[in-house]
Amino acid sequence: MPGHLPEGEALYPDDYLTDQPERAYVAEVIREKLLQNTHDELPFMTAVVVDQFEEPDDRGLMRLYCTILVERDSQKAIVIGRAGSMIKTIGTEARKELEAFFSAKVFLDLRVKLKTGWREDPRVLDQIGVREDE
Repeated sequence: MPGHLPEGEALYPDDYLTDQPERAYVAEVIREKLLQNTHDELPFMTAVVVDQFEEPDDRGLMRLYCTILVERDSQKAIVIGRAGSMIKTIGTEARKELEAFFSAKVFLDLRVKLKTGWREDPRVLDQIGVREDE
């Protein structure tokens, strides 16, 4: 049995970080910050939809409008936090990481929406990049 496979040509440039669209990256950063800050209280009950993605304007400001979907009112309360403290923390941490990634100032608008059964809704699954047939 051979010890190593032969090395092949690189499939992507060295500076290529992902083959996913920028919208998917934005959603994953926000979801990561959400899970880190809620201490895994909401593991599979949340999704992030990027509603609007605006490239940097003349002043270098990128605008991102995103919705965090939850399935129950109690989850919505957890994500928002007392007096909005949790959603502010999530947004601040995500914005900083996105600014570093895009090398641009980022305006990040986060909304939390209750959507019962979103995990079975083909339209929502398509929006977050999960196909029903997968």
